Amino acid sequence: MIEAHSLAPVAATLVAEGDRLSFLPAFFGPRLTMRGESLVFGWLDALSENYNGGFWRFYTLTNGGFYMAPATDKRMRLSVDGNGFNGEMSADAAGIVATLFAVGQLAAEVHGTDAGDILADHYHALRNFAKTHPEAGLIFRAID
Repeated sequence: MIEAHSLAPVAATLVAEGDRLSFLPAFFGPRLTMRGESLVFGWLDALSENYNGGFWRFYTLTNGGFYMAPATDKRMRLSVDGNGFNGEMSADAAGIVATLFAVGQLAAEVHGTDAGDILADHYHALRNFAKTHPEAGLIFRAID
């Protein structure tokens, strides 16, 4: 189980190039790796009119979580039909939003299984990290 409470702030670490192949299976599980990856990409594609694919950065979190974000310094405009959010944020924040939506969806799809429980833990770990992100307000307006 992922530690939900910690005295130290949650920190993100960029995954090294040599560790990228094992990153997705480690967090989505071998059976859900392709589904999880495609959900993250698909969510950002659906949410952002100016996302056109590209290279992504992978991050691990000190609380056991993870996220993915497009490797660009350009800001991204996101629109969330379900809650009326429409705003601009960094690619890093947009990646957090897309990862949260994707992990939440995948956890719901496999609810009641060990994989579902693990994904729910990952969702909450990323949400805890998002609370301390410089763009926390935008992230939470987009996901709530």
